Amino acid sequence: MAGQVGQARRSAGGGKHALPWRERWLSFRNRTIASPRFQRWAAAFPPTRGIARRNTRALFDLCAGFVYSQTLFACIRLDLFAILAPGPLSVATLAERTCLRPERALRLLDAAASLNLVRRLADGRFALADLGAALIGNPSVAAMIEHHALLYEDLRDPVALLRGEGGTSRLAAYWPYAGPAGDAAIPAEAVAEYSALMAASQSLIAEDILDAYPMRRHRLLMDVGGGEGAFLRAVMRATPGLAVRLFDLPAVAARAAGRFAAEGLSHRAEACGGNFRTAPLPTGADAISLVRVVHDHDDDTVRLLLRAAHDALCQGGTLLVAEPMAGTAGAEPVTDAYFGFYLLAMGSGRCRRPAELTALLHEAGFGRCREIPTRRPLLTRLLVCQRIDTLQRK
Repeated sequence: MAGQVGQARRSAGGGKHALPWRERWLSFRNRTIASPRFQRWAAAFPPTRGIARRNTRALFDLCAGFVYSQTLFACIRLDLFAILAPGPLSVATLAERTCLRPERALRLLDAAASLNLVRRLADGRFALADLGAALIGNPSVAAMIEHHALLYEDLRDPVALLRGEGGTSRLAAYWPYAGPAGDAAIPAEAVAEYSALMAASQSLIAEDILDAYPMRRHRLLMDVGGGEGAFLRAVMRATPGLAVRLFDLPAVAARAAGRFAAEGLSHRAEACGGNFRTAPLPTGADAISLVRVVHDHDDDTVRLLLRAAHDALCQGGTLLVAEPMAGTAGAEPVTDAYFGFYLLAMGSGRCRRPAELTALLHEAGFGRCREIPTRRPLLTRLLVCQRIDTLQRK
């Protein structure tokens, strides 16, 4: 009895000592770092000076990140990188070409130079730097930067967004298919803008997917949610003998059919309109691709989609899931911060870890799931699996 009383007293009076040592260390560490006195000491002490300065810069970058992104946005809006693409120019020339006063042009150029978008030469002229040159080669990135104006409006009050108090977001209106109905009757004028953006941005990842997984082993590939067919056009260029089929909402599929016809691809490519939530997917394909589709939807919708893909595939057919995934080393700010809030504003979806996707795939009847490495996992990772019949699973 005495031992029990002593134990009770230790539990009641010394609860903090019962915490695991890792938590006690974390609590001590956080109290120490939060101390202004320690911060001043760490900034002066040689062994910790570099860490203190990096942390100070990182914290300031978090505070100033919106200004950095708006600097980039201004460069895109003023077409600065295209203007500089032929070669270096003076501030006066750049001011004239961007319709800015020289002192304002110089302010933008200095800001862009600090972000490694442009660089100032010894003679005072400005030229493209690494990041600015990279944007010239990726026009789809510029399209996404322009598009982010909608996201910034939705993030004007992030707490209201988190609490669901802001009403219909701009991104939810921009991506109508992600709504709870996924209405197949969305008119053509409503899909034109987002379909064009999707087509532009898919060029970033199509080659990475095709480098990782050659399509020549298949007879007919169906791309579900394929937009205007940017991914399938890349597939056809890389795999001349492969027939393809696109499935999307009717208004989107009609735009894809027009693209296929305009490029003389209608003999190899068909576009089918429909809604996987309300009707089966077309059958006959031995491979189905879901390129940046699954992360747009919540789990219940994903279950419907994966089951529909399973039922549409021939026995032993292959399903490819390609998208940014949570848990990617070095990409946590992309999947957890950027896509976390983007998809919240859109009203549907989240980035999932490969293990979560694999569990959903198994639940839908797929087996032999494996990840195939891609060149840029920050942009997309690739899961490949096969339809497994019930008898085979047993």
